[in-house]
Amino acid sequence: MNTFEAINSRHSYRGKYRSIPVPREDLTKIMQAGLAAPSGCNKQTTSLIAVDDPVILEKLHHIINPPVGETAPAIICVLTQRINAYRDKCFAVQDYSAAIENMLLAAIEMGYQSCWYEGHITDEDRIGYQMAQILGVPDEFELVCFLPIGIAETKPLAPGKKPFGERAWFNLFPTTK
Repeated sequence: MNTFEAINSRHSYRGKYRSIPVPREDLTKIMQAGLAAPSGCNKQTTSLIAVDDPVILEKLHHIINPPVGETAPAIICVLTQRINAYRDKCFAVQDYSAAIENMLLAAIEMGYQSCWYEGHITDEDRIGYQMAQILGVPDEFELVCFLPIGIAETKPLAPGKKPFGERAWFNLFPTTK
């Protein structure tokens, strides 16, 4: 698969996963892809924890409500540190977003499916914080996202996308006439 095939094949998969374990070597490759992402002023604010232990997965899924990704044989938790960089600006959101996209593309390349779950766990109920407590994450880190990783039980469906010309232009924003 080339880069463009991976990009166009990647969709958020919210279905069930087969109960086939994800080898640690594959999880390592996916996480390495995430850590290879660009980082504002090279602050490297993103850290990762892969969870493939069924007991820990069960504990995490017990607090994720409503349940999502609960049949995935592994998940990758994305942590960030709010470190100021250039002109006292923090690029943590951009850093972990780039890392997540790299991991989603790597997962597709390797035959896995995933979904970026962030809003689901960073809401007022603080599920991400509860997950971090289970994983022993120090307070200077925030668990902002998790990616279920596994082989899809059903074929992922591609979402409808607006045509290129409705969202991308050359030189100027189009004027309406």
